[in-house]
Amino acid sequence: MSAEKKLKQLGIELAPVTPPVANYVNAVRSGKLLFLAGKGPSAVDGMRPQGKVGREFTAEQGYKFARSTGLALLAVMRAELGSLDKVKRVVKVLGMVNAIPDFADQPKVINGCSDLFVEVFGDKGRHARSAVGMGSLPNGIPVEIEAIVEVE
Repeated sequence: MSAEKKLKQLGIELAPVTPPVANYVNAVRSGKLLFLAGKGPSAVDGMRPQGKVGREFTAEQGYKFARSTGLALLAVMRAELGSLDKVKRVVKVLGMVNAIPDFADQPKVINGCSDLFVEVFGDKGRHARSAVGMGSLPNGIPVEIEAIVEVE
């Protein structure tokens, strides 16, 4: 099934792409690779997220934030390519979690984005990944994720 059809089947509407918050662009295409700049989560369950996972937020809330961030990355892909069906493969994901020093469940948090990519793209959504903890992230966001995708 195509990624666009799968999105509709899942009942997912992508929000408009948010502009960069500093001197960079949302994505750069080089050959058959599309490099997506880091994005953070939008409001989830009515909350504008600001804080650390392990203190203000649970790992489960972090998972939702990572899924929300994945939706923002999908919106960038569609805006850059015209259709998610032009994604040949998700190659690499870097997930950063703003967490307390002894928090150790970064992979569980970033699964929110990884699970979404597999739901939408199937096996083409399976990717190499790093999930790391950070002492802080811009504007106090709990999660930031960037990705590299191969395109047709």
